[in-house]
Amino acid sequence: MRRGILLTALASLLAGSLVACADQDGDSPSGGGDTPLIGVILPDSATSVRWETADRRFLQAAFEAAGVDYDIQNAQGDRTQFQTIADQMLTSGVNVLMIVNLDSGTGQAVLDKATTQGVATIDYDRLTLGGDAAYYVSFDNVRVGQLQGEGLVQCLADQGVEEPVVAYLNGAPTDNNATLFKEGYDSVLAPMFESGEYQKGPDQDVPEWDNTQAGTIFEQMMTQTDNEVDGVLAANDGLGNAAISVLRRLGLNGSIPVTGQDATVGGLQNILAGDQCMTVYKAVEQEANAAADLAIALANGEQPDTGQSDTDPESGREVPAVLLEPQSIFQDNVKDVVDDGYVSAEELCDGDFAALCADAGIG
Repeated sequence: MRRGILLTALASLLAGSLVACADQDGDSPSGGGDTPLIGVILPDSATSVRWETADRRFLQAAFEAAGVDYDIQNAQGDRTQFQTIADQMLTSGVNVLMIVNLDSGTGQAVLDKATTQGVATIDYDRLTLGGDAAYYVSFDNVRVGQLQGEGLVQCLADQGVEEPVVAYLNGAPTDNNATLFKEGYDSVLAPMFESGEYQKGPDQDVPEWDNTQAGTIFEQMMTQTDNEVDGVLAANDGLGNAAISVLRRLGLNGSIPVTGQDATVGGLQNILAGDQCMTVYKAVEQEANAAADLAIALANGEQPDTGQSDTDPESGREVPAVLLEPQSIFQDNVKDVVDDGYVSAEELCDGDFAALCADAGIG
Protein backbone atom coordinates (compact mmCIF):
# COMPACT_ATOMS: atom_id res chain seq x y z
CA MET A 1 0.00 0.00 0.00
CA ARG A 2 1.06 3.57 -0.43
CA ARG A 3 1.81 5.44 2.74
CA GLY A 4 3.53 8.49 4.09
CA ILE A 5 3.64 12.10 3.11
CA LEU A 6 4.43 13.18 -0.44
CA LEU A 7 8.07 14.01 -0.71
CA THR A 8 8.42 17.70 -1.43
CA ALA A 9 12.14 17.95 -1.97
CA LEU A 10 15.28 15.84 -2.06
CA ALA A 11 17.71 18.61 -2.86
CA SER A 12 18.96 18.71 0.73
CA LEU A 13 20.50 15.29 0.17
CA LEU A 14 23.21 16.79 -1.96
CA ALA A 15 26.23 17.44 0.21
CA GLY A 16 29.33 19.31 -0.81
CA SER A 17 30.30 20.61 -4.20
CA LEU A 18 30.39 18.12 -7.07
CA VAL A 19 32.15 19.37 -10.17
CA ALA A 20 32.46 17.43 -13.41
CA CYS A 21 31.77 17.60 -17.10
CA ALA A 22 28.42 16.02 -17.91
CA ASP A 23 27.76 13.87 -20.94
CA GLN A 24 25.57 15.77 -23.39
CA ASP A 25 24.10 13.09 -25.64
CA GLY A 26 24.23 9.87 -23.68
CA ASP A 27 26.42 8.13 -26.28
CA SER A 28 29.40 7.84 -23.93
CA PRO A 29 29.87 8.75 -20.28
CA SER A 30 32.38 11.40 -19.33
CA GLY A 31 35.17 10.52 -16.96
CA GLY A 32 35.32 12.16 -13.59
CA GLY A 33 37.52 10.25 -11.15
CA ASP A 34 35.63 10.06 -7.88
CA THR A 35 32.66 11.95 -9.29
CA PRO A 36 29.49 9.80 -9.36
CA LEU A 37 28.49 8.33 -12.73
CA ILE A 38 24.75 7.74 -13.17
CA GLY A 39 23.40 5.49 -15.92
CA VAL A 40 19.83 5.88 -17.20
CA ILE A 41 18.04 3.58 -19.65
CA LEU A 42 14.89 4.99 -21.25
CA PRO A 43 12.45 2.57 -22.91
CA ASP A 44 11.65 3.97 -26.38
CA SER A 45 10.57 7.05 -28.28
CA ALA A 46 7.61 5.60 -30.17
CA THR A 47 4.98 4.82 -27.54
CA SER A 48 5.20 8.30 -26.04
CA VAL A 49 7.33 11.26 -27.06
CA ARG A 50 7.77 12.20 -23.40
CA TRP A 51 10.82 9.95 -22.92
CA GLU A 52 12.95 12.03 -25.29
CA THR A 53 11.25 15.44 -25.16
CA ALA A 54 10.77 15.58 -21.38
CA ASP A 55 12.48 12.88 -19.30
CA ARG A 56 15.84 13.03 -21.05
CA ARG A 57 15.79 16.83 -20.99
CA PHE A 58 14.91 17.14 -17.30
CA LEU A 59 17.22 14.34 -16.09
CA GLN A 60 20.09 15.84 -18.06
CA ALA A 61 19.41 19.28 -16.55
CA ALA A 62 19.28 17.85 -13.02
CA PHE A 63 22.56 15.97 -13.40
CA GLU A 64 24.29 18.95 -14.96
CA ALA A 65 23.06 21.24 -12.20
CA ALA A 66 24.53 18.84 -9.63
CA GLY A 67 27.81 18.53 -11.55
CA VAL A 68 27.73 14.74 -11.84
CA ASP A 69 28.63 12.51 -14.77
CA TYR A 70 25.79 10.72 -16.53
CA ASP A 71 25.00 8.45 -19.45
CA ILE A 72 21.40 8.48 -20.74
CA GLN A 73 20.53 5.99 -23.47
CA ASN A 74 17.30 4.79 -25.08
CA ALA A 75 16.62 1.11 -25.80
CA GLN A 76 14.06 2.02 -28.51
CA GLY A 77 11.76 -0.80 -27.46
CA ASP A 78 14.38 -3.50 -28.05
CA ARG A 79 14.82 -5.91 -25.12
CA THR A 80 18.18 -7.18 -26.35
CA GLN A 81 19.40 -3.61 -26.77
CA PHE A 82 18.12 -2.80 -23.28
CA GLN A 83 20.29 -5.53 -21.80
CA THR A 84 23.26 -4.58 -23.99
CA ILE A 85 23.08 -0.97 -22.83
CA ALA A 86 22.89 -2.12 -19.21
CA ASP A 87 25.97 -4.32 -19.67
CA GLN A 88 27.88 -1.43 -21.24
CA MET A 89 26.95 0.91 -18.41
CA LEU A 90 27.94 -1.60 -15.75
CA THR A 91 31.24 -2.19 -17.50
CA SER A 92 31.85 1.56 -17.69
CA GLY A 93 31.59 1.79 -13.91
CA VAL A 94 28.28 3.46 -13.18
CA ASN A 95 27.64 3.95 -9.47
CA VAL A 96 23.86 3.93 -9.92
CA LEU A 97 21.68 2.46 -12.65
CA MET A 98 18.21 3.93 -13.24
CA ILE A 99 15.87 2.08 -15.60
CA VAL A 100 12.44 2.37 -17.19
CA ASN A 101 11.79 -1.29 -17.88
CA LEU A 102 10.32 -2.60 -21.13
CA ASP A 103 8.81 -5.47 -19.14
CA SER A 104 9.42 -6.82 -15.66
CA GLY A 105 11.33 -9.90 -16.85
CA THR A 106 13.95 -7.92 -18.74
CA GLY A 107 14.06 -5.28 -16.03
CA GLN A 108 14.55 -7.85 -13.27
CA ALA A 109 17.46 -9.48 -15.12
CA VAL A 110 19.19 -6.10 -15.45
CA LEU A 111 18.53 -5.12 -11.82
CA ASP A 112 19.82 -8.48 -10.57
CA LYS A 113 23.05 -8.10 -12.55
CA ALA A 114 23.56 -4.59 -11.21
CA THR A 115 22.96 -5.69 -7.63
CA THR A 116 25.43 -8.57 -8.04
CA GLN A 117 28.03 -6.03 -9.10
CA GLY A 118 27.29 -3.75 -6.15
CA VAL A 119 25.58 -1.06 -8.22
CA ALA A 120 22.58 0.69 -6.64
CA THR A 121 19.39 0.74 -8.72
CA ILE A 122 16.28 2.86 -9.17
CA ASP A 123 13.05 1.98 -10.96
CA TYR A 124 12.03 5.15 -12.80
CA ASP A 125 8.36 5.63 -13.68
CA ARG A 126 7.63 1.87 -13.89
CA LEU A 127 7.99 -0.60 -11.04
CA THR A 128 9.83 -3.79 -12.01
CA LEU A 129 7.73 -6.59 -10.53
CA GLY A 130 9.88 -9.06 -8.61
CA GLY A 131 12.83 -6.70 -8.86
CA ASP A 132 15.11 -5.40 -6.14
CA ALA A 133 15.50 -1.72 -6.99
CA ALA A 134 16.48 0.37 -3.99
CA TYR A 135 13.88 3.02 -4.87
CA TYR A 136 10.90 3.59 -7.13
CA VAL A 137 10.15 7.08 -8.45
CA SER A 138 6.88 7.67 -10.28
CA PHE A 139 3.42 9.17 -10.01
CA ASP A 140 0.43 7.76 -8.16
CA ASN A 141 -0.58 5.69 -11.16
CA VAL A 142 -3.88 4.46 -9.74
CA ARG A 143 -4.77 8.12 -9.30
CA VAL A 144 -3.80 8.75 -12.94
CA GLY A 145 -6.41 6.18 -13.97
CA GLN A 146 -9.00 7.64 -11.61
CA LEU A 147 -8.51 11.06 -13.21
CA GLN A 148 -8.99 9.50 -16.64
CA GLY A 149 -12.20 7.80 -15.54
CA GLU A 150 -13.51 10.94 -13.85
CA GLY A 151 -12.58 13.00 -16.89
CA LEU A 152 -14.48 10.72 -19.24
CA VAL A 153 -17.53 10.84 -16.95
CA GLN A 154 -17.41 14.64 -17.01
CA CYS A 155 -17.08 14.78 -20.79
CA LEU A 156 -19.91 12.28 -21.35
CA ALA A 157 -22.11 14.34 -19.04
CA ASP A 158 -21.26 17.44 -21.06
CA GLN A 159 -22.29 15.54 -24.20
CA GLY A 160 -25.59 14.57 -22.56
CA VAL A 161 -25.32 10.95 -23.74
CA GLU A 162 -27.68 8.53 -21.98
CA GLU A 163 -26.38 5.03 -21.18
CA PRO A 164 -23.19 5.62 -23.17
CA VAL A 165 -21.16 2.71 -24.52
CA VAL A 166 -17.57 3.05 -23.32
CA ALA A 167 -14.64 1.30 -25.04
CA TYR A 168 -11.25 0.73 -23.42
CA LEU A 169 -7.87 1.02 -25.14
CA ASN A 170 -5.59 -0.16 -22.33
CA GLY A 171 -1.81 0.01 -22.26
CA ALA A 172 0.60 -2.88 -22.65
CA PRO A 173 -0.19 -5.95 -20.53
CA THR A 174 3.54 -6.24 -19.74
CA ASP A 175 3.60 -2.76 -18.14
CA ASN A 176 2.63 -2.66 -14.46
CA ASN A 177 1.69 1.00 -14.87
CA ALA A 178 -0.99 0.00 -17.41
CA THR A 179 -2.43 -2.35 -14.79
CA LEU A 180 -2.50 0.47 -12.25
CA PHE A 181 -4.11 2.91 -14.69
CA LYS A 182 -6.85 0.37 -15.42
CA GLU A 183 -7.36 -0.25 -11.71
CA GLY A 184 -7.90 3.48 -11.36
CA TYR A 185 -10.37 4.03 -14.18
CA ASP A 186 -12.20 0.79 -13.40
CA SER A 187 -12.77 2.08 -9.87
CA VAL A 188 -14.69 4.99 -11.43
CA LEU A 189 -16.42 3.29 -14.36
CA ALA A 190 -17.12 -0.28 -13.18
CA PRO A 191 -19.84 0.82 -10.71
CA MET A 192 -21.52 2.71 -13.54
CA PHE A 193 -21.48 -0.38 -15.73
CA GLU A 194 -22.91 -2.44 -12.88
CA SER A 195 -25.73 0.05 -12.26
CA GLY A 196 -26.62 0.19 -15.96
CA GLU A 197 -25.89 3.91 -16.14
CA TYR A 198 -23.13 3.10 -18.65
CA GLN A 199 -22.70 0.17 -21.01
CA LYS A 200 -19.38 -1.65 -21.23
CA GLY A 201 -18.04 -1.75 -24.77
CA PRO A 202 -14.93 -3.48 -26.15
CA ASP A 203 -12.03 -3.69 -23.72
CA GLN A 204 -8.61 -4.50 -25.16
CA ASP A 205 -4.94 -4.16 -24.26
CA VAL A 206 -2.56 -2.66 -26.82
CA PRO A 207 0.66 -4.70 -27.06
CA GLU A 208 3.79 -2.64 -26.42
CA TRP A 209 1.63 0.53 -26.30
CA ASP A 210 1.97 0.42 -30.10
CA ASN A 211 0.01 3.28 -31.63
CA THR A 212 -0.31 1.62 -35.03
CA GLN A 213 -1.77 -1.51 -33.47
CA ALA A 214 -4.04 0.69 -31.38
CA GLY A 215 -5.51 2.20 -34.53
CA THR A 216 -6.18 -1.23 -35.99
CA ILE A 217 -7.71 -2.46 -32.73
CA PHE A 218 -9.96 0.58 -32.43
CA GLU A 219 -11.07 0.31 -36.04
CA GLN A 220 -12.08 -3.28 -35.30
CA MET A 221 -13.96 -2.09 -32.22
CA MET A 222 -15.94 0.38 -34.29
CA THR A 223 -16.76 -2.29 -36.86
CA GLN A 224 -17.74 -4.75 -34.14
CA THR A 225 -20.16 -2.26 -32.57
CA ASP A 226 -21.46 -0.73 -35.82
CA ASN A 227 -19.83 2.53 -34.69
CA GLU A 228 -21.95 2.49 -31.54
CA VAL A 229 -19.23 3.73 -29.19
CA ASP A 230 -19.95 6.88 -27.18
CA GLY A 231 -16.72 7.29 -25.22
CA VAL A 232 -13.15 5.97 -25.38
CA LEU A 233 -10.96 5.44 -22.34
CA ALA A 234 -7.55 5.57 -24.01
CA ALA A 235 -4.69 5.03 -21.58
CA ASN A 236 -2.35 7.63 -23.07
CA ASP A 237 -2.25 10.38 -25.70
CA GLY A 238 -0.69 8.11 -28.31
CA LEU A 239 -3.48 5.56 -28.02
CA GLY A 240 -6.00 8.39 -27.87
CA ASN A 241 -4.65 9.89 -31.08
CA ALA A 242 -4.86 6.48 -32.76
CA ALA A 243 -8.57 6.34 -31.87
CA ILE A 244 -9.10 9.95 -32.97
CA SER A 245 -7.51 9.20 -36.35
CA VAL A 246 -10.08 6.44 -36.87
CA LEU A 247 -12.92 8.68 -35.70
CA ARG A 248 -11.73 11.40 -38.06
CA ARG A 249 -11.94 9.02 -41.03
CA LEU A 250 -15.48 8.14 -39.94
CA GLY A 251 -16.45 11.78 -39.52
CA LEU A 252 -17.03 11.22 -35.78
CA ASN A 253 -14.11 13.13 -34.26
CA GLY A 254 -15.24 15.65 -31.69
CA SER A 255 -18.53 13.86 -31.07
CA ILE A 256 -17.05 10.97 -29.07
CA PRO A 257 -14.99 11.87 -25.98
CA VAL A 258 -11.50 10.33 -25.88
CA THR A 259 -9.14 10.45 -22.90
CA GLY A 260 -5.35 10.43 -22.80
CA GLN A 261 -2.28 10.83 -20.64
CA ASP A 262 1.15 12.52 -20.73
CA ALA A 263 0.04 15.98 -21.91
CA THR A 264 1.98 15.61 -25.15
CA VAL A 265 1.92 18.39 -27.71
CA GLY A 266 -0.25 16.22 -29.96
CA GLY A 267 -2.63 15.38 -27.14
CA LEU A 268 -2.97 19.02 -26.10
CA GLN A 269 -3.57 20.05 -29.69
CA ASN A 270 -6.29 17.41 -29.94
CA ILE A 271 -7.87 18.88 -26.81
CA LEU A 272 -7.71 22.42 -28.17
CA ALA A 273 -9.32 21.20 -31.39
CA GLY A 274 -12.12 19.50 -29.46
CA ASP A 275 -11.16 16.00 -30.62
CA GLN A 276 -9.83 14.81 -27.25
CA CYS A 277 -11.71 15.14 -23.99
CA MET A 278 -8.79 15.38 -21.56
CA THR A 279 -5.31 14.23 -20.71
CA VAL A 280 -3.42 13.67 -17.49
CA TYR A 281 -0.42 15.89 -16.89
CA LYS A 282 2.45 14.44 -14.92
CA ALA A 283 5.05 17.01 -13.98
CA VAL A 284 8.02 15.05 -15.31
CA GLU A 285 10.48 17.69 -14.15
CA GLN A 286 9.52 16.91 -10.53
CA GLU A 287 9.88 13.18 -11.22
CA ALA A 288 13.26 13.62 -12.88
CA ASN A 289 14.56 15.88 -10.11
CA ALA A 290 13.47 13.45 -7.39
CA ALA A 291 15.08 10.52 -9.22
CA ALA A 292 18.29 12.44 -9.85
CA ASP A 293 18.57 13.47 -6.20
CA LEU A 294 18.06 9.87 -5.07
CA ALA A 295 20.62 8.62 -7.58
CA ILE A 296 23.22 11.10 -6.36
CA ALA A 297 22.49 10.24 -2.73
CA LEU A 298 22.92 6.53 -3.47
CA ALA A 299 26.17 7.20 -5.32
CA ASN A 300 27.41 9.01 -2.22
CA GLY A 301 26.56 6.02 -0.02
CA GLU A 302 23.40 7.50 1.49
CA GLN A 303 20.04 5.75 1.98
CA PRO A 304 17.50 8.60 2.20
CA ASP A 305 14.07 8.11 3.73
CA THR A 306 11.41 9.17 1.22
CA GLY A 307 8.52 8.82 3.67
CA GLN A 308 6.61 6.71 1.13
CA SER A 309 6.56 3.17 -0.18
CA ASP A 310 4.81 1.08 -2.81
CA THR A 311 4.07 -2.64 -2.59
CA ASP A 312 5.41 -4.93 -5.29
CA PRO A 313 2.32 -7.09 -5.98
CA GLU A 314 4.50 -9.99 -7.12
CA SER A 315 6.98 -10.23 -4.24
CA GLY A 316 5.09 -8.33 -1.54
CA ARG A 317 8.19 -6.20 -0.93
CA GLU A 318 7.67 -2.65 0.29
CA VAL A 319 9.75 -0.52 -2.06
CA PRO A 320 10.82 2.94 -0.82
CA ALA A 321 9.16 5.33 -3.22
CA VAL A 322 8.46 8.85 -4.36
CA LEU A 323 4.91 9.01 -5.75
CA LEU A 324 3.91 12.36 -7.19
CA GLU A 325 0.42 13.75 -7.81
CA PRO A 326 -0.96 13.96 -11.39
CA GLN A 327 -3.31 16.66 -12.75
CA SER A 328 -6.31 16.54 -15.09
CA ILE A 329 -6.09 18.78 -18.15
CA PHE A 330 -9.17 19.87 -20.08
CA GLN A 331 -9.58 22.52 -22.75
CA ASP A 332 -9.94 25.28 -20.16
CA ASN A 333 -6.63 24.58 -18.40
CA VAL A 334 -4.27 23.51 -21.18
CA LYS A 335 -2.44 26.74 -20.35
CA ASP A 336 -1.30 25.19 -17.05
CA VAL A 337 0.98 22.79 -18.92
CA VAL A 338 2.54 25.64 -20.89
CA ASP A 339 2.93 27.81 -17.79
CA ASP A 340 4.74 24.92 -16.08
CA GLY A 341 7.29 24.80 -18.89
CA TYR A 342 6.48 21.24 -19.94
CA VAL A 343 5.65 22.31 -23.50
CA SER A 344 6.30 25.65 -25.16
CA ALA A 345 3.69 27.93 -26.64
CA GLU A 346 5.71 27.98 -29.86
CA GLU A 347 5.47 24.23 -30.46
CA LEU A 348 1.90 23.92 -29.20
CA CYS A 349 0.52 26.91 -31.12
CA ASP A 350 2.12 26.19 -34.45
CA GLY A 351 0.15 26.80 -37.66
CA ASP A 352 -3.57 26.15 -37.45
CA PHE A 353 -3.40 25.95 -33.65
CA ALA A 354 -2.42 29.60 -33.19
CA ALA A 355 -6.03 30.80 -33.12
CA LEU A 356 -7.08 27.97 -30.80
CA CYS A 357 -4.23 28.86 -28.44
CA ALA A 358 -5.28 32.51 -28.47
CA ASP A 359 -8.81 31.46 -27.52
CA ALA A 360 -7.34 29.43 -24.64
CA GLY A 361 -5.22 32.37 -23.42
CA ILE A 362 -1.96 30.83 -24.59
CA GLY A 363 0.45 33.03 -26.45
